Amino acid sequence: MKKIILALYLVFGCTSFVLADDGMVTLQSPYSAQMTIDRLEKILVDKGMTIFTRISHNEGAMKVGLELRPTVVLVFGNPKVGTPVMLCQQKAAIDFPQKALAWEDREGKVWLSYNDPQYLVERHQIKGCEEFIKKIKGALSKFANAAVLQEEE
Repeated sequence: MKKIILALYLVFGCTSFVLADDGMVTLQSPYSAQMTIDRLEKILVDKGMTIFTRISHNEGAMKVGLELRPTVVLVFGNPKVGTPVMLCQQKAAIDFPQKALAWEDREGKVWLSYNDPQYLVERHQIKGCEEFIKKIKGALSKFANAAVLQEEE
């Protein structure tokens, strides 16, 4: 019963879910952008993903005298996941490894965004990789939802 309640909470209650026409999946986070990306990184590492880099655009902006709200990109992946998609459509390599963006909006709300794998299918006309795309979509959703899940105190 506890698992059912948690699943329903994950699906309906813990986040604001937005899938915009721009091909991004966006979830609201109760944490800072830094903490959100830290949480996601830990989840990804625990699942065997490689973290290639982390880019703090707001730190870069500060170095050139500009101000940007927290905006952090995490680049991650696993060749076992990305390579089969590239074998179906090599142009998809431009969107691999995967990226996640934690960012703070003008109202101070924090969001976690990533590319919707279905958008990548359409963008690159990927054919014959439906099972891989389905797995990627499910995994990204699971990882992102876990990263923004409000922990009980």
